[in-house]
Amino acid sequence: MANAANPKGRLLVADDQHHILEALRLLLKPQGYLVEYASSPAEILDRLASAEFDGLLADLNYTRDTTSGREGLDLVAAVRLREAYLPIIVMTAWANVDLAVQAMQRGANDFVQKPWENERLLTILRTQMELSQARRRTQRLETENQLLRAEGAPDFIAEAPAMQPVVDLMTRIGPSDANILITGEHGTGKEVVAQTLHRLSHRAERSLIAVNTGALPEGTFESELFGHVKGAYTDARADRIGRFELASGGTLFLDEIANIPLRQQAKLLRVLETGELERVGSSQTRNVDVRVLSATNADLRADAAQGSFREDLLFRLNTVEIHLPTLRDRREDIPLLAAHFLARYASRYRKQVSGFEPATLALMLAHPWPGNVRELDHTMERAVLMTRTPSVQPADLGLVSRAADLGSGISLDELSLEAVEALLIRKALARSSGNVSHTAEALGLSRGALYRRMEKYGL
Repeated sequence: MANAANPKGRLLVADDQHHILEALRLLLKPQGYLVEYASSPAEILDRLASAEFDGLLADLNYTRDTTSGREGLDLVAAVRLREAYLPIIVMTAWANVDLAVQAMQRGANDFVQKPWENERLLTILRTQMELSQARRRTQRLETENQLLRAEGAPDFIAEAPAMQPVVDLMTRIGPSDANILITGEHGTGKEVVAQTLHRLSHRAERSLIAVNTGALPEGTFESELFGHVKGAYTDARADRIGRFELASGGTLFLDEIANIPLRQQAKLLRVLETGELERVGSSQTRNVDVRVLSATNADLRADAAQGSFREDLLFRLNTVEIHLPTLRDRREDIPLLAAHFLARYASRYRKQVSGFEPATLALMLAHPWPGNVRELDHTMERAVLMTRTPSVQPADLGLVSRAADLGSGISLDELSLEAVEALLIRKALARSSGNVSHTAEALGLSRGALYRRMEKYGL
């Protein structure tokens, strides 16, 4: 793509006559184009497969003494099939305008006649390459709008002494490009930390792209992260930008990193090591510049020792590790977090709720919060919906019944279906030490279905 050192972009020029290539070099290089050359359709396709270009200027005839342009027409169709947005400008003899029209029907963007007028050729190149870059930006923005949340990043609240080492570490490493591994129990706020690190970095003006890798089916993993080209598989009806390309220049947040299958770990490692990837169905190498933040509740060192997680990938992800304490270990933050969530949901549901009764605060401070900050968030939403007074009452929280659910002597007859399901999921998570894949298998659920239930119950 065009950049400060190369303002006009990278252009592939193709012709089988050396003097034509030399004339174009003398014209284009002083204009700021980075020019590369090819002399046959096969060489053109090879170069497009191995590097990314901002434009193609190509002749329509390559075999000596032929003027039909058939080679060039087939070439244009082949290039357009691979590259949806690449500007293709064809060159043809002065008396063969009909051939140029056929080329445009095959996918060319414009044409010039030999011998060309320098100013017209330069104008066509500039116009078509600017249009192409605008289309690419539009595609990128459309995909970002589908992926990014409508709401802004949540506030980072951390006043408890247990959070001060976390804050100090984030302050030191936030502005860097270092890859960060964020660890902690489910619901401790790992995504909030990732968003805050991104905002502290020099990449803050670019996108933070988040993806829950644990919820991706293995069959779509590569397409989601690396993108695909049209026709790569049955449902690939158009080119798609992957998360790595979307995050290029910005930050990529990979949540639930421990759940990536081993086969996919190798492909992720290659991108982290080289900054290069290929979309599914394409052999063209693309370069990305991404800072990677990842998160997990698992012990990746233990997983690496057992062979279920690549040690070399762990080293790439874990330049620095930030471990988040549980909410029960940072109780000083409970009133601040609760007030923050209360204000958010009071505004969302247009209710006049502004505080807590003293008994309500006491109950929140005593609760074990097995679902951590996420459970507190869901509890405040419920409280806003349930309360009939300006101050939240203890019963509005619904914590008493949930505390009873965790006891050993409760009768299932006394519980609702949702309470039973939440209880079973908690116990299954405890038995598998929080491993989502093992829990989903034990419960007969897909990972995605389990994640939705955990989100629902604030686990």
